[in-house]
Amino acid sequence: MHTPDFSRLERLPEPLLAWYDTHRRHLPWREDPAPYHVWLSEIMLQQTRVEAALPYYERFLREVPDIPSLAALPEERLLKLWEGLGYYSRARNLQKAAQLLVERYGGALPADYDAVRALPGVGDYTAGAICSIAFGLPTPAVDGNVVRVVSRLAGDEGDSTRPAVRRDYRERLAALYPAGRAGDFTQALMELGALLCLPNGRPRCGDCPAAAFCAGCASGHPEALPVKPPKKPRRQERRRIWLLLSPAGVLLRRRPARGLLAGLWELPGGPPEAPFPLPELEPAGWIPAGEGRHIFSHVEWQMEAVLGTLEDAPPLPAGWRWADRAALDGEVALPSAFAPFRERVHSELAARGL
Repeated sequence: MHTPDFSRLERLPEPLLAWYDTHRRHLPWREDPAPYHVWLSEIMLQQTRVEAALPYYERFLREVPDIPSLAALPEERLLKLWEGLGYYSRARNLQKAAQLLVERYGGALPADYDAVRALPGVGDYTAGAICSIAFGLPTPAVDGNVVRVVSRLAGDEGDSTRPAVRRDYRERLAALYPAGRAGDFTQALMELGALLCLPNGRPRCGDCPAAAFCAGCASGHPEALPVKPPKKPRRQERRRIWLLLSPAGVLLRRRPARGLLAGLWELPGGPPEAPFPLPELEPAGWIPAGEGRHIFSHVEWQMEAVLGTLEDAPPLPAGWRWADRAALDGEVALPSAFAPFRERVHSELAARGL
């Protein structure tokens, strides 16, 4: 293993910023980097691609334009606005943080790294991004893109997944921040990793402003960095999804307050051999209603749906509800795990005038 040469990083700021000024993507939170806008965008971009997050960001801001309005938003509406983005704990932590900001800071983000880092849902990366982009502080935001850029530039062949690596990279980058361009430098590092220094294949070294002094490029095998241990295989779980329809709509169940999809409404499901969870509502029969698959970070659901109907709509125990098309479209946040069955549910409800 070669000793990494981190001195190469010292040559990065000037050519990187020149490249960024010409090639950066024009994104709404860059054009208007108000602290709330930067914060919201960074939370949405956790686990979500920029292209997928853009319409959510714009819709969210139209309805929730500032931190006080976020703090006061009913949770059901918050989750509906987040529907489809996944990882709903991000939205809940966003609101908890907004409520703390209203209580302690008059509804504004403080220009202080430690105070921002202490907010719910904010880690080292997000705090660094907010403080550098919104407040011009020299606080690096080291995500996977930046780890990839630094490890290739320096030729670092160590295990890039160790927390100590990100801490080390943050300290090294902090010393390089150019006066007056902290936010641009943070975003330029992200942009280089997102557009040129790509994962899962050969990076675009011919277009890179750092190619002349990059150890990875000089090696001829930049795609070999960063070094990561093999991932553990994702657990697979087979589930039956019960689509039960009544004159009041489709049956939904509230998930437990903790764990996967915590507190969200779902199309009830369980192991294929499990009985229907409300035996008093068991219909005369079930018919096949399609299959679907959804991948979470640690588990993959392999789903088969069955459809049943009731002639009336009996009252339901706590934690259950009926939902018609209006509720599904405008009120209930149904996780994207159930997207394979949404069209079937809508068509069945429409056929019943619901």
